[in-house]
Amino acid sequence: MNRKKLVIVSILWIGSLVGVQAQTQTWSLDDCIDYAISKNVDVVKAQLSNRDSELDVEQSKANQLPSFSGSASTNYSWSKEVYTESDNFGDRSRSNTTNFSVNASMTLFNGFKLKNQVEQSKLDLQSSQYYSEAVKESLELNILNAYLQVLYAQETLNNSLEQIAATQEELNLAEERMNVGVISKSDYLQIKSELSTERLTAANAQSTLSIAKLDLMQLMELPVTTDFSVESPDLTVLLANQEIPNAADVYAQSLGIRPQIKQVETELESVKLNEQIAKASLMPSLSLNSGLSTGWSDNITGFDYSEQLKNQFTPTVGLSLSIPIFQNKQGTISVKKAKIATTEAEVDQMNTKNELRKNVEQACLDVMTAQTQYEASMEQYESATESYDVASEKYTEGLVNSVDFLTVKTTMITSESDFTQAKYNLVFSSKILDFYKGLPIHLTN
Repeated sequence: MNRKKLVIVSILWIGSLVGVQAQTQTWSLDDCIDYAISKNVDVVKAQLSNRDSELDVEQSKANQLPSFSGSASTNYSWSKEVYTESDNFGDRSRSNTTNFSVNASMTLFNGFKLKNQVEQSKLDLQSSQYYSEAVKESLELNILNAYLQVLYAQETLNNSLEQIAATQEELNLAEERMNVGVISKSDYLQIKSELSTERLTAANAQSTLSIAKLDLMQLMELPVTTDFSVESPDLTVLLANQEIPNAADVYAQSLGIRPQIKQVETELESVKLNEQIAKASLMPSLSLNSGLSTGWSDNITGFDYSEQLKNQFTPTVGLSLSIPIFQNKQGTISVKKAKIATTEAEVDQMNTKNELRKNVEQACLDVMTAQTQYEASMEQYESATESYDVASEKYTEGLVNSVDFLTVKTTMITSESDFTQAKYNLVFSSKILDFYKGLPIHLTN
């Protein structure tokens, strides 16, 4: 842990130990996700990319419209007249001309290049939107993991505090017995040592909780605060409603909803259009051009400025046909490169689908493994708790010494820790599976 992070964690820990509390929000998982999405830089950048793609669509559509331009110019010139008879130059003369023109052009046909560019820009916009969704989903999973880490750390701390309370009572009882000579001082010191160990465990648990909160707040882009707290939902229903997943069914379902898959599909369609756009460079192009011009010159006498402009209007209209004959292979090579890019996009699509299949298979296996571990650890914890209850009664009655009692208690504490960890592993695994099924990430059903 770097020094800066250690200082922040220490502040959080000290603040919680001295009871610094304020009237602040208790964050639910949904609250954390919504806040993170509104502040995350990657999400904001993805949204800006969407806007940029929207402008590309607008521009590609505008490229199909006629273009208009106007121009105006004025020129002054000075020259000397040449007298050929005397081989002399005469006086310098000055002339002034002014010209105005309006021009318009429109592409009538260019191998459907403009039309394909419009369709391509629309596909690129869809791809950008799918990418934005994928960024948000990735952030949601990270928030879920960090949120569960806080819940796990909080429950671990609560368990430690309960164990300290129980051991303190046991220590008080041991002290009474030692004072009346029922047990030896070594038995008393065994319990006292256990209490010190449990207090150290609680201190470590408090530090772990502070770190977990810090990680969650930083992931949310939330300024660090000592009174940050999260809701602790009832996970009983969620843990009870576990089904054995079928990887093939989940994969088939995930194929139709995952934004990553939709993104590579639209990218493939966009790349395919590059072939058509490249082929357009090998085809003739036809354009319509028109213009209107007029002008004035001081060399024309007998007409004033407005009369010259009015009478010298010159309209033009024409068609321009361009036929490619030899382009140094630029057109043919562009087509070949576009075909290679299409093949690469097909490979990327296949790879993305394979990655999704592997992730789904792993998620299904994780759920089944976590379910097995959860059931086994719950059974072990229940058994250890029963043994501890019996040993506690015997210890109270003086039928069991401190060493044997602490051995049973240690087993119970270990099984409780294993059970808590297994519980949250199952919750996280099941939520990951829900993610691939397209279900919202919630901790309640």
